[in-house]
Amino acid sequence: MVLNLILQTVTITLFLLGMLFFLVGTLGIIRLPDFYSRTHPATKCDTLGAGSIFLGIAIYEKFSPEALKILVLAGFILLTSPTVANALACSAFRTGLPPWTKRAARKGEVE
Repeated sequence: MVLNLILQTVTITLFLLGMLFFLVGTLGIIRLPDFYSRTHPATKCDTLGAGSIFLGIAIYEKFSPEALKILVLAGFILLTSPTVANALACSAFRTGLPPWTKRAARKGEVE
C-alpha cells in the first residue's frame, strides 16, 4: 500500500517535471531570436521532457517487459535528440545561415 503511494507520487512528479520542461522549452523556442538559439531549448524540451515522462511511465509499469521497452525508448531519445540538433546546427552553419548578433539586429539585417 505504501509502496504504491510512493510509486504514484514519483510517477506524478516525473510527469509534472516533464510537462514543465516542455513548457519552458516551448517558451524558449518562441522567445529566442534565431535558429541556433532555438535549437537549445528544442533539444532540452525534447530530451528532458520526454525522458522524464518516459521514466515516469516506466516506474508506473513497475517491472514488466513494457517498462523495459519504454526505458530503451527513453535512452534512444536521450542519445539521438542532442545528436540531431548538433547535426542541424552544423549543417546550417556550413550552408551560410548567419547567427544572430545585436549589431545585425540594430541595423535591421536579421530579425
